[in-house]
Amino acid sequence: MSGVSPNQVQDLAWLLRGLGEEVPLIRGSVLLSSDGMMKAADGFDRAGAEHLAALASGLFSIARSAGTKFDDSNEVRQVVAELKSSQLYISWAGYNSVLAVLAEEEADPAVVGFEMARLIKAVRPFLHTAARPAAMPSDRNRAF
Repeated sequence: MSGVSPNQVQDLAWLLRGLGEEVPLIRGSVLLSSDGMMKAADGFDRAGAEHLAALASGLFSIARSAGTKFDDSNEVRQVVAELKSSQLYISWAGYNSVLAVLAEEEADPAVVGFEMARLIKAVRPFLHTAARPAAMPSDRNRAF
């Protein structure tokens, strides 16, 4: 499976901008690797995007763990959190990738979910994140 090259990562922000244009009540969105590394963002400053990426990764991981324990599968379609004045949607977006979207309280969940799914389905191969290579132990960290 091919992952997204570094040049493509920068190009993915336009996809997220398009999602925000389709659903004007979206405050921002982040595409991240399943381990929490931000790949692209729209609607947030860098610190906010990285914070949301970390949160989304954690919530997605918890959902996968719940699925493994209670549903005999670690497949997660979507995690939704209703906050005081916002809605947070987290969806699987391809191999090793997750899409997080923060929408206004008034946003229609069916519309947000539909547009997220449509975006993911249309460009899924470009959303894949290559697995990270295993770290090579240094001489200092090598067990004897």
